[in-house]
Order: sequence, then C-alpha cells, then structure tokens
Amino acid sequence: MPQKTSDTPMMRQYFAIKDQYPDAFLFYRLGDFYEMFFDDAIKGAQLLELTLTTRNHSATNPIPMCGVPHRAVQNYIDILVDKGYKVAICEQMEDPKLAKGMVKREVIQLVTPGTTLERGADQAKSNNYLTALVQADGQFGFAYADLSTGELKTSLLTTNETLINEVTSLQTKEIVVDASVDDALREQIKALGILVSEQNKVEAQSELNYLTQDLTVELEKQVVEHLLMYINVTQKRSLAHLQKAVAYEPSYFLKLDHNSKYNLELTRSIRTGKKQGTLLWLLDETKTAMGGRLLKQWLERPLIVKADIETRQNKVAVLLDHYFERSNLQEELVKVYDLERLAGRVAFGSVNGRDLIQLKTSLRQIPKLRYILSELDASVFSDEVSHLDPVEDVADLIDRAIVDEAPLSVTDGGVIKDGYDDQLDKYRDAMNNGKKWIAALEAREREETGIKTLKIGFNRVFGYYIEVTKANLVQLPEDRYERKQTLTNAERFSTPELKEHESLILEAESHSTQLEYTLFTKVREAVKGAIKRLQILAKAVAAIDVLQSFAVVSEDYHFVRPTLTKSHDLALTDGRHPVVEKVMGNQSYVPNDVTMGPDDTVMLITGPNMSGKSTYMRQLALTVIMAQIGCFVPAKAAKLPIFDQIFTRIGATDDLISGQSTFMVEMQEANNAIKSATANSLILFDEIGRGTATYDGMALAQAIIEFVHNHIHAKTLFSTHYHELTALDQELPGLHNVHVGATEQNGELVFLHKVEPGAADKSYGVHVAKLAGMPDALLDRANHILTDLEQQGSTVTTSASEPAESATPMVTETVAAAPAPQVEPVPEVAHAEEQLSLFTEPTVTDPKGEKVLQQLKTLNLMAMTPMDVMNQLYKWQQKLEK
Repeated sequence: MPQKTSDTPMMRQYFAIKDQYPDAFLFYRLGDFYEMFFDDAIKGAQLLELTLTTRNHSATNPIPMCGVPHRAVQNYIDILVDKGYKVAICEQMEDPKLAKGMVKREVIQLVTPGTTLERGADQAKSNNYLTALVQADGQFGFAYADLSTGELKTSLLTTNETLINEVTSLQTKEIVVDASVDDALREQIKALGILVSEQNKVEAQSELNYLTQDLTVELEKQVVEHLLMYINVTQKRSLAHLQKAVAYEPSYFLKLDHNSKYNLELTRSIRTGKKQGTLLWLLDETKTAMGGRLLKQWLERPLIVKADIETRQNKVAVLLDHYFERSNLQEELVKVYDLERLAGRVAFGSVNGRDLIQLKTSLRQIPKLRYILSELDASVFSDEVSHLDPVEDVADLIDRAIVDEAPLSVTDGGVIKDGYDDQLDKYRDAMNNGKKWIAALEAREREETGIKTLKIGFNRVFGYYIEVTKANLVQLPEDRYERKQTLTNAERFSTPELKEHESLILEAESHSTQLEYTLFTKVREAVKGAIKRLQILAKAVAAIDVLQSFAVVSEDYHFVRPTLTKSHDLALTDGRHPVVEKVMGNQSYVPNDVTMGPDDTVMLITGPNMSGKSTYMRQLALTVIMAQIGCFVPAKAAKLPIFDQIFTRIGATDDLISGQSTFMVEMQEANNAIKSATANSLILFDEIGRGTATYDGMALAQAIIEFVHNHIHAKTLFSTHYHELTALDQELPGLHNVHVGATEQNGELVFLHKVEPGAADKSYGVHVAKLAGMPDALLDRANHILTDLEQQGSTVTTSASEPAESATPMVTETVAAAPAPQVEPVPEVAHAEEQLSLFTEPTVTDPKGEKVLQQLKTLNLMAMTPMDVMNQLYKWQQKLEK
C-alpha cells in the first residue's frame, strides 16, 4: 500500500475505499474522469499507455495520478481485465452540486476476469466462466457460472487430474477458492495463467436459496454458495437470471483429458491458439451466438449413451433430407439475437432500448421456427417445438412501449413511443407546442414593438428571456416588460405571459425525462419476470442451431451417418481427416480404412516420417468425437463402438511450466492412459519411446504394447519407427501391422499416404532429411554410413522365439514410478541388440573418420537442439573433407 502522503478529505475517502480493494485497480470518479492514484496510477499508465501526471504539484511528495474519460471507461476496463487484473469502479453517489461537504462515493462493481459481461463480437460464441473450488476429505467441490448467460453447474471431483481437466476445458480465467485449498494446488492453478481469488466468508443469501435447492451433495452445495457469495460481493446487483445449479458427473460424458484436447486441436489450434484450423472451426455453421456456444459445449463433452446420440442423429438426418426447410430455418435463425445474454442484461439492469428491440425481433421469429419444424417431422423435434415459447406478452409490451430506433442511452429520453403513456404525451405536447408558442411570441413582439432584432432566448440560469439591444430600449412599452439581466450592449426582459409558458415548458422537459426513465424501468422489470422462459427458449433455439449446423457440414463435406455398435467392431471405409481435408481445399485427400474386429486390440503403424501416420491416428479420434456428439462423420461408411475415453500421445512437447522434458511428458501421458483406460477406451500412441536411448525406448514401447494388449484391451493405434516391434504380431493375437505406403522413384521419396496391411520395409529417414533441406554432402555421407550398416546387418538372422536380453529389465527400471500389474515376459525383438547396434567396430581405417565415429557414438543427442546437431555435423564434414 502506498504511503498516505495526503491528508485531505478526498484522499482520506480514497484510502478508505482502496483499503477494501487492495488487489484491484481503483477507478475513482472525479467529475468526467475516473482517476487512479499512487501505485495504481504508475502501473495503470504503463498498461493503458496513459500520461502519468501528479496531484499537488507543489507538495514535497506529489501524488502520481492518471485518468480515463468516463464515457470511454469500458475500453480501459476491458484491457486491464483481459490482462488478468481486477478493476473496482468507484462512482459518485450524489450530485456534486448538491453535496454538503465531500461527495459520497462507493464501489458499485468489481470487474474481474471471470465476471466481465461486456463481450466483443469476436467472443459472442464463447463462454466466460467463473469457477470456484473447495476441498475436503480428499475431494473437491467444483462449480462454474457464466454471468452473461446465467449458466450455473457443479460437480464433485476426486483427483487433481480431473480438476485440472475441468479447469482447462472451461478455459476459465479466474477461480474462487477458500482457505481449504492448499498452497500447492493454488500454485498449480496459477501456473496455468488463472487468477486465484479468495472468498472465505459466506453469509446467508435467502433470495438465492432456490439456486441450490436441488443439490444433494453437501460439498457441491458449499462450493456453489461460495461462488454465489463472490458474485454478489463483486457485482452488487440483481442475480435474477442465474439458473438453478445443476450437478453433473464428468463420467457421464466421453472423457478427454486436456492433453488429448490439445493434441487433437478440438477448439484451439496448436500453432496459433485460435479457432481456425480446429474441429470447432469445421463444424461451426451456427447462425446464433447461443448455438455457437452450445456447439463448443457439446464438443467438449461428447455423449456416451447410445440412445442420446441416436436422438441427435435422427434430427440431423431429417434436416439433411429437407434442404429447403433447412434453408428457411437458417434465414429465421439469422434474425435471432443472443437471448441468453439479453436476459442477463435485463437482470443486471444494463439493458437499453436497442437491446429490447433486439429481444422483440428475436421473439417474432419463434412462431416461424415452430412452423418450419412442424412441417419437417413433429415427433423428431417434439422437445424443441414444445420449448419454442414465443413469449408474446413480452414481445407485445416492447412493441407498444419502445421506439424501433431507440437510442443507446436510456437517460437521454426518446426511448418510449408516443401513445404509450398519456402523461408523457401531455408533456411532449407541452414541449412541442411551447416551442411553437415561443416562436410565435417572438414574431408578435417584433411586430408590436417594431424592433426587428428582438429575440427570445433561453439559458439554464435565467430561463426564457426577451433580449433587446440598448439602442432599441426606447421603443419598449413600459407596462409589460420586467428587467431580468443587463448585458454590455443589451438588456434582457420577461413578461407575465412568457413566465407562465416558461413554467409549463420547463416542467414538461424535466418531468418528461424522469417519467420516461420510470416507464422504461417498468418495462424492464416486466421483461425481467420472463427471464426463465427466455432462458428455456434460448436453449431450444441453440440446440436447433447446432443440429442444422451438423446437417450443413454433413452435406457440404459428404459425411455419413455412423452405425453405433455394442460390440467392439470398428470399421471405417475411406475415412478422412475432416479438418485437413477442408484446409487442402481442391487438393485430393487420400482416404483410408480403419478396421479392427471385436478381438483386435493394437494396430501397429509403421512408415516414414511425414507420411501421414499421425494424421491417420487423429482422424480416427476426430471421427469418434464427431459421432458421439451426434454429427455425421467423414467416411464412405462407418461402424463404431461407443468409447468412454480417448487418450492421445501425439507430438513432442516440453512442459515448460514444470520444467519437464519431452520424454518425461511422454511417459506421464502414457502412464495416465495405462492407469485410466478401460476396454471401452481409445488410445493413440505416436512414437512412444523415441525420447530416450534406443534400447530403453524400444523396450518401453514393447512393454506398453504388451500391457495394453494383455491387460487393458482398449482399441489402440500405436505408430513406431522400431520395425523390430512388427514381429509382435506372431506373439500377440490382438495385434496386427499396417504401414503408410511410400516408394522411391528415381531416387526420390514419394509418399502415397495410403495405409496398407503389413509392416513397412524401411524408414526412408535419409529421404525425409533430404526433403527437409539437409546439405547434399551430409546426405551423401549418411547414405554411405547407411549402406555400411545394412551390409553389416545382412548376415544377422532374426528369431521371434528367443527372449531379448535388455528389454524386460529396462521396463522394470524405467517405469517403476507408475504402479501397474506384473508385466508378462517380453517376447524376443529380433536380436535387437545386434540389429540396432550403430556402433559396431568401424571398418574405416581413416583415423579422422574413426575419430568422428567415436564422437558420434558418445554424442548425447537428447541434450542438443536441432541447430547444435547441424553445427556438429558441419564440423565433422569439414574434418572429413580435409
């Protein structure tokens, strides 16, 4: 806290308020500006690019100060909140002209990252969730709310991993905790870039009791009460739009941990962090903001109940078969504004006339939507139709009361229609006729006095007056004119007639504005009474919008309806990666089959880098997710089981936050899948084991394959460069080999991108290096070394019956930290020790070449960057050329 260097009444008031909000920027209202002082001013000026000035310039310790105009304050608040800060808005609570002593001020709202309501057009299809957490007996009470829509949900979570998954899935910017949450967990949450706010005190809020009345788990009720208390303390306004808290269980949906969502790019691109290039980007043909948000929620939580999935599929099928009706549906949906957020603004009291016109416009489309759906198939859309309440009483009220071109500001008048209120009409008539009367009086006085320059004017101090220049004063009659003000070159007068009409006009103007605001608030309160109906309607419209979006993309990209099986059959004919296909545009995407029978567990995929192994694996996962949210899928034909979880380990990334290497992250993600997967899960492992020494990596890869095959029985796609592992199909009946085709044409590598049965015959590593632009001299040397190694290995025989000497011990030593059942003996991996030995006695006799090979043998590649490796290769090349 800054040193309290000023003892003026205003500064004492400032410090008293600032003490209540030490972790927030205090925007202190002074006239037409919000001012910041001391540390707030110094930091605020930097973040907002404002000019830093001082107050009390002549003082020994001037006070740092900066400010923003009150009419533009929202933009500055948004900047600070987007950067993760809180802003306390301190408003003048009385007219400074009427205040006796210091103007009364108080904070009317605390804006935080999780409670901000003003959303830009680019964020209309995104939720802004405020989350809360309490901890007891090894469990977590977890809740979240979106203040702009009123959504309120809670759950009981049992592990840190599940909690982190929920937090990251919601993309929350702020989490409210109490003293029960330990420091280690707080730091883990902060490391994710989430603001941690404290709320320990919970007071009874009887008006909000109904929000928790359906909750039966005490910890869930407790965390919701903490969340509501924080919202009440920060927002200081009506929460009538908040919906009853709904308890949910994450296991009721397809489980996708945050690593899998990241790897699969469901809603955010790995490269850009944005929506473009994601599955959400592909599927989003929604026409409303509500539909866009619901689509994202469905994508985050795919279904696992067959009947629920098929219900959505049935609706998509009907919309797909009725093009013209679907087009009409889209035309009406485009005219529907964001009902959820309009309802929220009504509850908060921030709605204006233009918002109400948008609400009326939206409600007028509902009967048309009902008619179109009933024309399709009333039984299929019975739920949606039953909830399409046009809320006609609200629409009619707005139509009667609010002008179509309503101004943004309610307090300036001009919002209420003529004919809505008799008294308001009288005031308006008095103002209109009064001004006409003033003009007529001016003309009459000029004629009677003969003074052509006589004029009637108005100011706030003296009201209406007749102004005559001093040169013309002799022409005024003495009996009717009463002097009001003397100017340098003129005199101002009034008459009994002017005074009478002045009183009527001024009364009409002041009373009209006040009455109009009162009428508007009554309309707003009437709409407020229909909030629950509006929210039910919004959910129905959003669902219709998402379903038509599924139908549109299914038609545009030739998706098919998948058959959902209770067996473990999986058969995709000509499956495609939908996002890659869209990005490629007119280029031809090579489709591939994915076939796994009821007893097939592991599909082992080999082939060169860049050939499409990862794309092949991802496309299966995306197809499963699309199927389980109710959409059709990118294939010629599809038969799929319903999966309960998807685990992916694709790509190589370091965990910079916790300082963990690629290999450690790889092992942790693999361990999570091994410990959590069931026979109904889908596992995608890409190049497991590549982050360590060859023997270690291959031993781990084999042990993981065996463990999944023998103990978990989950459908697993496992890509590898360890060709020796392909021999496992002789030992593991549920494993079969496939490879991504590639061929050499005139010494050049050509990727076929076609997945074919059997194992790949070679890795084509040198060819890929050539595609990457490696120097020709380096590639020539690599080919020479490769030829020597292949010649040395040509006499090595392979056998699948002898046990590998090093594999099993390495598994035990390396994954000891991950508790697991006893691993079965590892089958022989084709005399791996001889086949993989890159450092057998060199045949070269050149001392320099021998020295290079010895250095290569001891090189720690995992500790080097790609640039380090290239520099080292260049040094060797120079040495060998000499």
